[in-house]
Amino acid sequence: MITIDAQNKVFGRVASAIARQLMGKESPTYRRHMVPDAQVKVINVSKISLRPGKALKTSYVRYSGYPGGLKHETMAHVIETKGMSEVLRKAVYGMLPGNRLRPVMMKNLILED
Repeated sequence: MITIDAQNKVFGRVASAIARQLMGKESPTYRRHMVPDAQVKVINVSKISLRPGKALKTSYVRYSGYPGGLKHETMAHVIETKGMSEVLRKAVYGMLPGNRLRPVMMKNLILED
């Protein structure tokens, strides 16, 4: 298990480091078609350094499939409702490859405040 302390670290750099560990690119036995055995545990997620304007400019979009079902949320709103761990989870999810291995890799991510 790999432990990353996110206190006073830049948000994007922490997210990319987590994604690289989850994909297994840091291990000498890296194979892109296999999920590594590495679990990543991130502590102090709520203390990540985030630029003040980034929370207001970044938005998340989801679509229900129905007319008028396009929803927009800012990062600040997601932090208020679900916490910083959900924002970090969304960032790491977007950095992983979009294939059948992504849900399996995301199960190896443990976030703690």
